[in-house]
Amino acid sequence: MTTASPTTNPVAADLAPTGVLRASVNLGNPVLAQGTPATPSGITVDLAREIGARLGVPVELLCFDAARKSFEAMADGRADLCFLAVDPARETEVAFTAPYVVIEGVYAVPRDSGLTSVAEVDAPGVRIGVKQGSAYDLFLSRSLAHATVVRGEEGVDTFRDEGLEVGAGIRQPMTSYAAAHPEVRLIEGRFMEIRQAVGTTVGRSPETVAFLRDTVEELKANGFVTDSLRRAGQDTGLLAPPA
Repeated sequence: MTTASPTTNPVAADLAPTGVLRASVNLGNPVLAQGTPATPSGITVDLAREIGARLGVPVELLCFDAARKSFEAMADGRADLCFLAVDPARETEVAFTAPYVVIEGVYAVPRDSGLTSVAEVDAPGVRIGVKQGSAYDLFLSRSLAHATVVRGEEGVDTFRDEGLEVGAGIRQPMTSYAAAHPEVRLIEGRFMEIRQAVGTTVGRSPETVAFLRDTVEELKANGFVTDSLRRAGQDTGLLAPPA
């Protein structure tokens, strides 16, 4: 594939004005990124490098341990590209593609808890541990009518350390946590779908946003996303449907 140089490609000039595509990667979500800041891997890393290759520009990966830090890097101009869950609280500053994967938010409770369904969690006196600034923090803070959100660096750690009634998180790591801690069980079902998408700042040109959206759809359709998930040891069923 032949790519134009950033000096002749208006999308490259708009999306990577420094000549380098700076992509913020959230290593705090093990479904999307794995490894260390020195050697990151996973679907978000693969997407960033593929987008850079299509634009003919080098890629710099800025790695963080939380979605809110990745978002902040976008918001304050340190990153050109992000990989975040679509949420109304973020859409004021981020222009998103359609999702490339869809993951689930689930609840963990003590094994002897009387809570048995997702609906029962939203009740007076129920405290839910969440990772501050995560997609499920934003969703639950907006949607709960009775339960209380308790924020920390890791939702499941906050749930455990503070003796809360419920912990919230992403299904895959929560499933692993429950398997390693027999005193904890997951509540059946999900409380939300987390639609993970590629994003850039809303001030980018319509052509740039259209390029990102078209690229993501192509990479979903041609097997790129599925292959990346497989290489990372993730469930290929997480692939999002076509936009």
